[in-house]
Amino acid sequence: MTEAAIFVIFPFCLGFAAFSDLLTMTIPNRVSAILLGSFFVVAPFAGLGFSEIGQHLAAALAVFAVCFCLFATNVMGGGDAKLLTASAIWFGITPSLTAFLLYVSIFGGLLTLAILMLRRQENAILASGIPVPQLLLTAKKIPYGVAIALGGFAAYPASPLMEAAFARLS
Repeated sequence: MTEAAIFVIFPFCLGFAAFSDLLTMTIPNRVSAILLGSFFVVAPFAGLGFSEIGQHLAAALAVFAVCFCLFATNVMGGGDAKLLTASAIWFGITPSLTAFLLYVSIFGGLLTLAILMLRRQENAILASGIPVPQLLLTAKKIPYGVAIALGGFAAYPASPLMEAAFARLS
């Protein structure tokens, strides 16, 4: 049961957040709340001790501190900051957290370039009838939840919880 939760909760929440951000430019607070809450339920069953859970919490707090500064300077949206923080707790202070943040940065840069190019072609897209969410063309922000999700999908297999789940299945 624990392995199923590890395999499903994190990817499902990231996927839901990505689609929500892409279509509505918002990430529901419940997604971040589910990620945080379910980590604290799943982690002990996955074999993480108090000190390891503390390290995961420290990773989330460090990411939150940076995200809060970016939010305060209007560089990052609140939903993105909460999702990135809630995702970071699943990685802890490990090389997989570094990989996650690196992947998010790479995918975020590529996403930003793609959306900027898309917005430059707005008239052609609208004239051709290609179904593109209107907010994607008109909003002045980037749906960074997509990049967070892609970074999470790329880094999650090497996360401590996934390694614990694979070890239990072996």
